[in-house]
Amino acid sequence: MPTKEFKAESKKLLDMMIHSIYSQKEIFLREIISNSSDAIDKIYYKALADDSLNFDKDDYYIRITPDKDHRTLTISDTGIGMTEEELENNLGTIAQSGSFNFKHENEAKDGHDIIGQFGVGFYSAFMVADIVTVFTKALGSDQAYKWESQGADGYSIEPCDKDSVGTDVILKLKEDTEDEKYGDFLEEYRLKEIIKKYSDFIRYPIKMEVTESRPKKDNDKEFEEVKEEQTVNSMVPLWRKNKNELKDEDYENFYTEKHYGYDKPLKYINIQADGTVRYHAILYIPENIPFDYYSKEYEKGLELYSNGVLIMEKCADLLPDYFSFVKGMVDSEDLSLNISREILQQDKQLQLIAKNIKHKIQKELEKLLKDDREKYEKFYKSFGRQLKYGAYMDYGTHKEELQDLLMFYSSTEKKMVTLDEYVSKMPEDQKYIYYAVGQSNEKIEKLPQTELVADKGYEILYFTDDVDEFAIKMLMKYKEKDFKSVSSSDLGLESEEEKKESKVEEEANKGLFEKMKDILSDKVKEVRASKRLKTHPVCFATEGEVSIEMEKVLNQMPNNEQVKADKILELNTNHEVFKALKAAFDLNDEKKVSLYTNLLYNQALLVEGLQVQDPVAFANDICQLMS
Repeated sequence: MPTKEFKAESKKLLDMMIHSIYSQKEIFLREIISNSSDAIDKIYYKALADDSLNFDKDDYYIRITPDKDHRTLTISDTGIGMTEEELENNLGTIAQSGSFNFKHENEAKDGHDIIGQFGVGFYSAFMVADIVTVFTKALGSDQAYKWESQGADGYSIEPCDKDSVGTDVILKLKEDTEDEKYGDFLEEYRLKEIIKKYSDFIRYPIKMEVTESRPKKDNDKEFEEVKEEQTVNSMVPLWRKNKNELKDEDYENFYTEKHYGYDKPLKYINIQADGTVRYHAILYIPENIPFDYYSKEYEKGLELYSNGVLIMEKCADLLPDYFSFVKGMVDSEDLSLNISREILQQDKQLQLIAKNIKHKIQKELEKLLKDDREKYEKFYKSFGRQLKYGAYMDYGTHKEELQDLLMFYSSTEKKMVTLDEYVSKMPEDQKYIYYAVGQSNEKIEKLPQTELVADKGYEILYFTDDVDEFAIKMLMKYKEKDFKSVSSSDLGLESEEEKKESKVEEEANKGLFEKMKDILSDKVKEVRASKRLKTHPVCFATEGEVSIEMEKVLNQMPNNEQVKADKILELNTNHEVFKALKAAFDLNDEKKVSLYTNLLYNQALLVEGLQVQDPVAFANDICQLMS
């Protein structure tokens, strides 16, 4: 039989198919199985319109047969088959999709949908095969045909014998190379792995001989390997089942089977959207944080299916970064796919699905917070930091969506509270939402700066994550209440009478404070009397947008620019230490004033967890004080 040439455009496309369109060679099996499923679907559509056709689902299946001796892989189906003309049109012209044409000619809508669209998937076989042979017999035809090709050189079509309706695709696999082990596609475990990954939810059985280990009949202590034909795909996906039929264990089993995590999911969300946006989704909120969650290796994204066929393992566009911990899948029939079905074109459908999913996750978290506080706090312990990043990122674009999900430890409640809970308990005279920043709740509890606010009986939120203060600065306020750090230069707590007293005190100690400022130079912006200190001798206050904790975080980053907070050294003028300092100043003992000033400054650094700039000088100052 003479070889027919592919059209010039088809030859170029075939070359692209083999070398560049598909990123993974294993995709070939997904594409051929999808074609087989389409072929069975076509009989189903015909049966809807033709009463003489009896569609018994048990008669329709796909079979995978590896043959290591002949190095062939056969994919057979009991579908509609192809006539000679259809072979010429569908396989002789690349990108001529028989499924696409059939789909538009048969518009029956009953939940079935034909997968094929571009007519290029079949040619992915040439990524792994030197020769592709197709034996096919069309429904209602007495004649079968054989199509064969060795790639871009062309193809042949000739009559052949075939007993049953359907199609057999036989791939003569390429020889193994140092880089590519094509023979792996004949291994039972590898074929099962690919089928489960991409084609697990094809609606027809995918049959294959599977090796099982069983006890011998005459000796149950000894085992033998037995081959038997099994259906290796699940067929009916979880998301296509009636919600009322599903139990918690069904969702948990699916979570485990899909390797979404090694833990149990804390919560699952089953979405069946059938309006303007049509899709199914099963989403999971994990119980524990993945070990690589905050590493470069972690990839966010949901599995994306088109009509039950996996087309993308991690579709990042379906999740915002602040919900990147969510696992699961989305299946839609209305996606705009590119030629390889591996990468999505940016279309409105995908954007609408992503928007809908984001809203659904937000509402489910709000519901969890309201209905199951213990479970929400467990979730928040794992992923609360990510929500705070979400409030901060993109210049606070998402803060309105996330602010009611945020929680912080309360100084008075001794537990986590929401911003709404904090504000609802505020006394009428309290102007601000107060917070303190530190490495741990225990360390914050001991901060000198908290004394005055705590004395007033006001609640303080403890910030222990490095992102906390950045997120709050981005929020700016909550329910018309501004946030205020306990280290702020102005706490807004002084009465008019107290402000007058402060001015008098500042004036009385003006000379000492100016002298201390000269000694410390640009290490501090100002030295002044403190109204916040009760039992401690000294602390730092800050002015401006950058706090001391923010300074620490920013200076730990690569290529930092040594950002500095505007520090104010505050002194407790009622403390014995200050009285000793004042006495030395009044006696013009500059040496002692300098010693006390440096010691108090370094003490304030240590209280903040900052590094003493000259440890040796600090140690010498302590020795001098003791002597």
